Amino acid sequence: MDYEEKIKKLAEYIRSGEKNKDEFKVGFEIEHFVVDKESLESTSYDANISSIMEEMVGMGYEGIYENGHIMGLSGDGVSVSIEPASQFEVAFDSSRSVDELYDNYKKIMTELVPLFENRGLLMAEVGYHPKSKIDEIPIIPKKRYDYMYKYFADYGGSMAHNMMKGSTSLQVAIDYEDEADFRMKYFVANALSVFLYSVFDNSYIFEGEVYQKRNLRQTIWENCDKDRTGIYSFSFDKDLSYETYARKILETPSIFINKDGADIYTGKTPFAEIFDDDMSEEMIYHALSIVFPDVRVKKYIEIRMPDNIPYPYNFAGIALIKNIFYDKDILTYLYKEFADMDYDKAQSLKEMATKEGINAIYKDKKIYEWVLDIMGKIKNDRKFIDPLKELLEKQMTPRDIYESLYKEDPQKAIYEFSVNSFIKDNYGKN
Repeated sequence: MDYEEKIKKLAEYIRSGEKNKDEFKVGFEIEHFVVDKESLESTSYDANISSIMEEMVGMGYEGIYENGHIMGLSGDGVSVSIEPASQFEVAFDSSRSVDELYDNYKKIMTELVPLFENRGLLMAEVGYHPKSKIDEIPIIPKKRYDYMYKYFADYGGSMAHNMMKGSTSLQVAIDYEDEADFRMKYFVANALSVFLYSVFDNSYIFEGEVYQKRNLRQTIWENCDKDRTGIYSFSFDKDLSYETYARKILETPSIFINKDGADIYTGKTPFAEIFDDDMSEEMIYHALSIVFPDVRVKKYIEIRMPDNIPYPYNFAGIALIKNIFYDKDILTYLYKEFADMDYDKAQSLKEMATKEGINAIYKDKKIYEWVLDIMGKIKNDRKFIDPLKELLEKQMTPRDIYESLYKEDPQKAIYEFSVNSFIKDNYGKN
């Protein structure tokens, strides 16, 4: 298969994700730090995470094993996976309504929280680890993470290991109708990159110390791996296509692949060469998954900028993203407003926002004012949107609440910013 044929096959995979408007759904996943209630130190896979997952198998979840270790779970409406430093990731099946997503979230978390409470653990909802330093946290027994850790040590940026071990996020997936719709949504999503990093900033502690700047998650990704993170340089091209994205994937170093049932290290070998031997759907999916740009494409578009944030701001984020990309009037408005955005302007705004956060200015308007303007156009899901609107009207982000609580009592701050607190306060269980 020659190079152009590989491009076409990758592009067709992305094209196969097209959906009719009436089939559009929203999906999301949230990563959590699992920490001791008192010490706030990270718990390990061996100490607690594996036993929690085995207990979930006993509750009816299907376990996914690797070399005898439980590494994932699937259940009705949800799947669970473990990130490199035992971050507990819960991915919820997509739905057409935020209300349905919330009902499923509430149901699943009500089941899960007692497993953590019984062990004196919190499912913390902050963007960076509240206490442990990354050198103190072991990598889970998963070969691919060993390979990624090695690769980033050899070729990655200065904060690649902070990404693997120290960060957690909220990620939202949206659908596209055709290539034109894809182009518009991909453009707007990247144009809003710094806005979403800023509004959902929730990182106050970095490596055990107060982080003095803003948008730590953004800074980590900017200093992770220029081959596969941040905003891709072509994101604002007017002729952006499925093939544009596919070409980038072919150029990207593969790090590792799965061959004959085992993960093997491939380092800097680009996918263009990997596909000479294997261009199965499984390998294409791996190629699309082992890149980590602000906006990632599979058979849907992933919005990856927000830190992990607690309720009600997590669902405000989901509702905000859903309405931006599924309300044609709002999407068209933003496409026109940001028509002159380009890679250099986006990078300049990112740099400004590390110092000024939501007060950084783009085209004579502050970031928080832009987002309030967008919220004012949203007609649906107001009960989810309004808590974030009220926060931004105070010129605050979740990080500001976290900081205030942390200065009073770190344990209280992390408890308040946990799923445990959400379930207890709203449903009387923990």
